[in-house]
Formats: sequence, C-alpha cells, structure tokens
Amino acid sequence: MDTNQIMSMVYLGLLGAAIAGSYIVAHRGQMGKLAQQAAIWALIFVGVIAAVGLWGDISRDIGPRQASFSGDQITVPQSVDGHYYLTLLVNGVPVEFVVDTGATMVVLSQDDARQVGIDPDQLRYIGSANTANGVVRTAGVRLDTVTLGEITDTGVRAVVNQGELEGSLLGMSYLDAFDQIQFRNGELTLTR
Repeated sequence: MDTNQIMSMVYLGLLGAAIAGSYIVAHRGQMGKLAQQAAIWALIFVGVIAAVGLWGDISRDIGPRQASFSGDQITVPQSVDGHYYLTLLVNGVPVEFVVDTGATMVVLSQDDARQVGIDPDQLRYIGSANTANGVVRTAGVRLDTVTLGEITDTGVRAVVNQGELEGSLLGMSYLDAFDQIQFRNGELTLTR
C-alpha cells in the first residue's frame, strides 16, 4: 500500500467512526435495536463484498460455456469475460483452455501438464516466449492425443510454461489444423 491509499483508509475510518458515533449518541436509549440494525448492515456489507470479490468466478460458472458440435464444425459461445473456453481431452484427461489466436503454440500450465502425465520438473526450459507479463521460459513437448468432440489429433506440438499461468492456452499449433476460424456475433466457429 502506498501513502495515498493509507491516508484514504485513515480518512474513511475516521469518517465512519464519526458517523457511527453520532448515530449511537442519537439513539442511546435504544441500544438493543441499534445493535440489531448494525448487525443487519454488517451482514449486508459483507455479502456485497463477497459478491464483488467472487463475481468473476460466479459469472464464469453461470455464463454460457457449452460448445456445440455438428459434424466438422464446432461452435463456442463467448464467455461473460469476453474469452472463448474449450475443454479438450489431452492424453485422455480433460483440460480447459482459453482459445488464444495470438499464441503461437498450445501452452500448458504446469498444473495441467502434471494432470496429463508430463512432469514439469523433468523438462528442459530452453525456449522462451514473449507474453504480456514479460519473457517466460518454455519447454517444448508433444501431446500424444488431443481430442475435441469427435476430432482427435496426435503428436500436437505444445510448450509447458515455466512461469505463473492461471490456465492453459489453445494456440495456433492446434488451431492451424482447422480450415476456418471465425468470430461472429459472440460465437467462435471452428471448421475442419
């Protein structure tokens, strides 16, 4: 926290104490009712803070996330956060990916790599990638099988990211296998 934030918190704390103190003085004969009202407002305040803090998780869970499969075409609805998510079976294990046409490769987080049977601690991180958070070290791998709906690919090139990565990215080393990638009206359509 910087000095401005600390001073803002001190100011808000003093302002809150002054308001609460004046309210207590004005209602000193009704302390039981005052305590009840204070408890109700405290619960409302905590509830609002919890809802705001968890909104990203809540909206992602309740938003449209089901991809539909029709022959050689896959349609993916845009999530509330603006991204497109797909769950693929990698080496038989479901892994959730963010579709990222800006990523050259499929990028696995270390956690997802472990889940699909790749030990990140045994990899040689000799590659690098430029990301929004700077340069990160990467290790090249080949995924035995990658399945999306009824489409299965073998030997898909990917990298395991040595840095912090919240989830895995479905990059162009996989998406290039599609004949057409189209973004339209809040939907991503992949066609083979």
